Amino acid sequence: MKLGVVFPQTEIGSNPAHIRHYIQTVDALGLDYILAYDHVLGANPDRPGGWNGPYTHETPFHEVFTLFAYMAALSDRLSFITGILILPQRQTALVAKQAAQIDILTGGRFRLGVGVGWNQVEMEGLGEEFSTRGQRSAEQVEVLQKLWTQELVTYRGKYHQLDDVGLNPMPVQRPIPVWFGGGADVVMRRMARLGAGWLPNFMPLDRAEPLVTDLKRYLEEEGRDPASFGMDVRVSAARQKPDEWVRDVRQWRAWGATHVAIDTMRAGYNTVEQHLTAIEHFAARLRDVDL
Repeated sequence: MKLGVVFPQTEIGSNPAHIRHYIQTVDALGLDYILAYDHVLGANPDRPGGWNGPYTHETPFHEVFTLFAYMAALSDRLSFITGILILPQRQTALVAKQAAQIDILTGGRFRLGVGVGWNQVEMEGLGEEFSTRGQRSAEQVEVLQKLWTQELVTYRGKYHQLDDVGLNPMPVQRPIPVWFGGGADVVMRRMARLGAGWLPNFMPLDRAEPLVTDLKRYLEEEGRDPASFGMDVRVSAARQKPDEWVRDVRQWRAWGATHVAIDTMRAGYNTVEQHLTAIEHFAARLRDVDL
């Protein structure tokens, strides 16, 4: 089972030296991958109509593709995953190009985690229709996979028209693995058809169990082996004690999980060193477990 970290987007700040120190320390600790999630625009909570989302315009988010390009220069071992990229608010061909570039810079150590998003204000600010995001994202994944595997692509869909075009350079992985976030039934069916893995985020075991059962059934209905499908789960420094990390990871591993990352945000840490100390404790604690 691979061990990773959730990049503390909202708490690490904008000092490149701090980000560099974080990445190099995670690398030195021997962890396997870094997960970062995506927002482009934050809403003003005092806007007309109000706002009650978990993030505002004052919440910092580094742009994930640019961030991973920087990180790729700092480690020749770590892998990277967007967890998740809000796919339907971005242009599909541009995502294909950016993801291919990250895959090249990392030597094929990249997974693209995608989701449909929840922030209507953000999506409309980026010029995309919120109500069709699920349908569009399914078509987007089909287009991405074609662009990553075919020199030239012609595609006629409801939302995409490609006329004999292609990417150059192509990614190392053909295709780049696409992992899906979310737990809605329509998403579970979509990932069983199109995905390489599932990103359930932090999820209590009692809620996760029926979803795992459904996912395995949907994979079998698609003629796919559930044992070859990845699961990248999270434990939380803010919500859990180390013994609970071990309990959850053991259960997820029994269900077939392949990756686990520690989320250190919202735990009251005020410095990069506090985040890194928690990560070191996580790595030591989980390495004592038979995974």
